[in-house]
Amino acid sequence: MTVTPERASLAGRVAVVTGAANGIGEAIAVSLAAFGADLAVCDRDEPALASTAAAIEALGRRAHRGILDVRDGPAVSAFIASAAESFGRIDVVVNNAGGGFNAPFLDISAKGQSTLVDENFTSVTHFVRACLPHMGEGGSIINVTSIEAFRGAPGFSIYAAMKAAVEELSRTLALELSERRIRVNCLAPDAIPTPGTPALVDAVRDGHPEEYGGAVPLGLGTVDDCAAAAVFLAGELSSFITGTTIHVDGGTHAASGWRRRPEGGWLP
Repeated sequence: MTVTPERASLAGRVAVVTGAANGIGEAIAVSLAAFGADLAVCDRDEPALASTAAAIEALGRRAHRGILDVRDGPAVSAFIASAAESFGRIDVVVNNAGGGFNAPFLDISAKGQSTLVDENFTSVTHFVRACLPHMGEGGSIINVTSIEAFRGAPGFSIYAAMKAAVEELSRTLALELSERRIRVNCLAPDAIPTPGTPALVDAVRDGHPEEYGGAVPLGLGTVDDCAAAAVFLAGELSSFITGTTIHVDGGTHAASGWRRRPEGGWLP
């Protein structure tokens, strides 16, 4: 099929985006709407989610909201059932919600570990199971992982392990769902300041982005960089891409520990 600008359009499609109240999730939801999709968005932050929905509706698209905890399986099922009833189907699922905290492995309690597993992995399985009955041929599942799925992550052991688990789950689902022509891919962000990355946000705010950005060949990115990749994976332009990960990280994964010297060049 010839590549044309029209193939970038998401007109007539319905997308679900989790963790859509702010940061990467908000940017993805609004960008999908800008390309023509209607949205079902959810988050625990009701005021911020209302703002996201308003931005979607300002673009002339419909927004279906759900205030819920993505770890709550019955709540997820109810939200997706109501979204499918409102829109008639689901074409795109973006599992963006997640989070973590900095602590050595031995300081993480069993309860803390369970929370990290449920928020970063089980939430993904909840949404995939709930959405698949409403998805047809040509659907796209986009799971937001992290650079931490591909490297050691001191202080974030369980979080990183769950992000790696999502990446592996995505590869397997890509095979299992291929007969239905439903594609499954990941986005692995890094070096993108969001409310969920306070240390990085503080470095940028205080005028010291080089404290983190020195390890990033292209410097720091923005949430719109992730949104652009999600728009690509959601539509026909990526119709032959499945079971892979797009690293939206400014080259962090490629650098693998190399850092830019202030005077130019790189050091390991």
